Amino acid sequence: MRMIVGKILTEIGFEIVEAGDGQEALTVLSQNWPIDLAMVDWNMPELNGFEFVKAVRAESAYDEMKLMMVTTESEIEQVAQALEAGANEYAMKPFTKEVILEKLSLIGIEAVQS
Repeated sequence: MRMIVGKILTEIGFEIVEAGDGQEALTVLSQNWPIDLAMVDWNMPELNGFEFVKAVRAESAYDEMKLMMVTTESEIEQVAQALEAGANEYAMKPFTKEVILEKLSLIGIEAVQS
């Protein structure tokens, strides 16, 4: 999933940094700040995507960063939990490049190229 999302984001003009799990993502975030957007899978080892969203939203320094869950988890309760925790948008797999572009637009991020 990470490779697919990374490919889509690169194609539309974003520079990306990646992490293999939620805990590594927090480290990558702190080492590469500022970051405009984090796209996170609910199902990550070490620290899952929901826990990552909560950890990021607990730090006021990251208030301006957009968070999008990109996951197979499609239960409405999980969508609501993620949004309540601070995710700005939620994309369910399978998704297309067009879906990602639409979701990014909804949270105020426009692609450089499409």
